[in-house]
Amino acid sequence: MEKDLTLVVLAAGMGSRYGGLKQLDQLGPSGETIMDYSIFDAMRAGFNRIVFVIRRDFEEEFKRVVGARYAGHVRVEYAFQKLDDLPGNFTVPEGRQKPWGTGHAVYAARHLLTTPFAVINADDFYGADSYRQLAGYLSAPKAAPGRIRGCIAAFILRNTLSENGSVSRGICSSCDGNLVNVVEHTKIFRRDGRIVSAQEDGSEVFFTGEEPVSMNSWGFMPEIVGELESRFEEFLRLRGKEMKSEFYLPALVDSLIKADKAEIAMRQSADNWFGVTYREDRPLVQAALKQLVDTGKYPRSLF
Repeated sequence: MEKDLTLVVLAAGMGSRYGGLKQLDQLGPSGETIMDYSIFDAMRAGFNRIVFVIRRDFEEEFKRVVGARYAGHVRVEYAFQKLDDLPGNFTVPEGRQKPWGTGHAVYAARHLLTTPFAVINADDFYGADSYRQLAGYLSAPKAAPGRIRGCIAAFILRNTLSENGSVSRGICSSCDGNLVNVVEHTKIFRRDGRIVSAQEDGSEVFFTGEEPVSMNSWGFMPEIVGELESRFEEFLRLRGKEMKSEFYLPALVDSLIKADKAEIAMRQSADNWFGVTYREDRPLVQAALKQLVDTGKYPRSLF
């Protein structure tokens, strides 16, 4: 019997730096969105169910423009990231408008995560190999008694930067094929030929560009959901009153590793990542997708 593999697509982002709903932007040569390529690659790798995490305010447009494309090809379900979807007696602090980050987006889909699942960003192009890596692990996860099992498809830092502004990346360290830690850097950019991370205290950290990074391309077994809920509650107790605090998925994974509660296999994708962090990135992504189609990596029409 075919193993159920779910792909969770985080598509609720506000797109503030890009200037619009970039998840719906048609960038492929035949009008495809980046999500179209992601789902095409995921289906080829063996994923047979898609869960889109979106916002209620663009539900109708999203289902019409995006979801309808996949009718008859793969099972599609929806979860909704809502600012006030909080556990226990926690409430939204007055004045806060932004949701609680990627960990909260996965939390929004918690009731649907009953099978092995992968998590990706809607506006990132990961390439076919990352889905093969994730599906391969999720179909036959390594035994890890007493620990939550998962994997990450990592990318090389220098291949994930934008020429049009700073980006947020999780810098990964590994040992014996497993992730040791992931440190979130929220403002990485190139300057005078060097790769710089600006820190909140005004200091700077420099990278070679060869470091593996998290691009939110994860695979998990469903037992992580319980920890996701409890760690989100802990986050809210500590930082729930802050206006801009975010519950990052990489930070969740890092905390579980440090507590010896998770074993996360690290796989490195053979493909290059690209994405549209800023509107100025758009022509580069269009050219890259056209080249992949012209060289036969993808058909002219995906669905």
